[in-house]
Amino acid sequence: MPVVHTYCSAPVSPAAREALKTAYGKAIEAVPGKSEAWLMCLFEDDAQIYFAGDDSEPSVLVDVSVFARSEVPATAWERFTEEVTPAICRELGVDPTRVYIRYGWTPSFGWNGANF
Repeated sequence: MPVVHTYCSAPVSPAAREALKTAYGKAIEAVPGKSEAWLMCLFEDDAQIYFAGDDSEPSVLVDVSVFARSEVPATAWERFTEEVTPAICRELGVDPTRVYIRYGWTPSFGWNGANF
């Protein structure tokens, strides 16, 4: 049950959402046992984001959460970052120095009225 939530301080076009959804779908395979088949992507644009006290340039926060019975290896998160950062920068027109990607995992996840 991976979830990728993208917050961007600039508008996000439908084409950019589609391109990022595709990039996230491929990159999530870096996490053991995860695939696009269960991936949920959320996009929030025009978010009020200040980076280093400044909101004059576009900034992005990508929040990645997964259901896992044990901790996800750091190498999986590293590979995800390497794969999606170029797409984020290209599609959203943001400098990579203004992109944060936050990772988390949980052993509890609800779906279809019950928890795994």
